[in-house]
Amino acid sequence: MPTKTAFMTRVALRSLIACVAAFAVWVLLAIQFFALPPQATPHHTDAIVVLGGMSRERLPVAQDLQKSLDIPVLVVSTTGLSGNVEGDALCSESGGDDPDMICFRPDPLNTRGEADAVASLAAKHGWKSVTVVTSDYHLMRAGTLMRQCTSVEVQMVGSEPELSAGAWLDRFAVETGGLIDVWMRPECGS
Repeated sequence: MPTKTAFMTRVALRSLIACVAAFAVWVLLAIQFFALPPQATPHHTDAIVVLGGMSRERLPVAQDLQKSLDIPVLVVSTTGLSGNVEGDALCSESGGDDPDMICFRPDPLNTRGEADAVASLAAKHGWKSVTVVTSDYHLMRAGTLMRQCTSVEVQMVGSEPELSAGAWLDRFAVETGGLIDVWMRPECGS
């Protein structure tokens, strides 16, 4: 019996080591893809789009870029959710009277719906290029969806979220699953 016990112990130890190694590799890849993603050097485009959620973090980045790069149109995704208070308030204040701002509510209320809406807006307004602002962790998935839905030039710019280590791990898991989903089920029939 000691041989069987020793064998089982070795198998369990090797399995544990393999799991720890796989987790470490995933965390390193997640850091590269979601915490330190490659980003475009922002340049002038026809419109700048702020994706819904985390608007306290995203909206100022978009407004600063709009001003510094002389981007004519600010496009804001409205959600009515607690994470998008600033974006929703800006759209409510404008009341649709500002010709340099377009507000839209995506359907469905997620990044896929936003990608569909951005593609429709680009076609309707004849835009050749758009800048899309979202949180760093969301750049890869959102950029993939945008490029699946439109042939206009899409430059992705990230805003830097302030997250705890635990919140980053949560974002890593959510974005990993979301990215796999986007690759397996492309949006807009592309």
